[in-house]
Amino acid sequence: MSSIITSNYVPDSINLVEDVEAAEYWFQCFQDLSQKFSQQAVASSRDDDTSAVSRSQNFLREFKQRLDEFKQNKSPLSSLSIRELLELNETLLRLHGFNDPWMKQKELENNSAVESFRSRIDDIDMIEDNKLRWTELVRGVLAGNIFDWGAQIVAEILQNDAKFGLTDALNKIQKRPWLFDDLDMWLNRILNSSHKCALIFVDNSGVDIVLGILPFARELLKRNTKVILAANSEPSLNDVTFTELKGIVEECKLKCDILRNALENSKLLVVSNGQKGPCLDMRNLPKGW
Repeated sequence: MSSIITSNYVPDSINLVEDVEAAEYWFQCFQDLSQKFSQQAVASSRDDDTSAVSRSQNFLREFKQRLDEFKQNKSPLSSLSIRELLELNETLLRLHGFNDPWMKQKELENNSAVESFRSRIDDIDMIEDNKLRWTELVRGVLAGNIFDWGAQIVAEILQNDAKFGLTDALNKIQKRPWLFDDLDMWLNRILNSSHKCALIFVDNSGVDIVLGILPFARELLKRNTKVILAANSEPSLNDVTFTELKGIVEECKLKCDILRNALENSKLLVVSNGQKGPCLDMRNLPKGW
């Protein structure tokens, strides 16, 4: 796949140099989120790590300084994206000794979601109508995407309600028609076509990957579609990493023969996607894809 990325490929949809309104919104978001990133960095450290607070303050000061530089000196830049600001966050966290600030949170959410995996796929299997079953699977994917600690409003919800789960997220999905709603067209394709292979770029840990993506992938496997799950190569926010995903799939296969058989027959693959930040940049895909 990396071989077909053209020279005019642009991984970003918003240029903060040109879009003044978007720049004003996102710079303020990052100003607010950086404080939470700093707090998370301290919370992720060992209790006997006496340097964590000062290192987090150094991270926060440098990140805000870089934001101010971008705001005040945007003219020399031809482009600046949300992706680049998120990658800057990860780079500076690592520079100041915080390699995976969300590791403990991810582990907690993954373990909790795995406990509910069997119940979720049993509920899915009880839906006899194919269209309704696929609709519920899509809703599960949408609901799972809510669990993104990089989104300011969502982070506040998750921080204030530790018991917020899949059912709560499903209830927050708006009634159709959605703002962008091609579900009926997609359902027609999935119900009337066969597919040899599906490549899924996964996102968040916990509910998203375990109760959203894996049941969706399982349904594809039941149709004899090969499924490739591509996860980040390096830690970024609460996104599941390649290493973490391998462990999750190994646990879930013990609760599902479909996953177990697919893994044994190489119909289900877990791969590293070459990404080091939370946004997908096709230019970083491993060679040979």
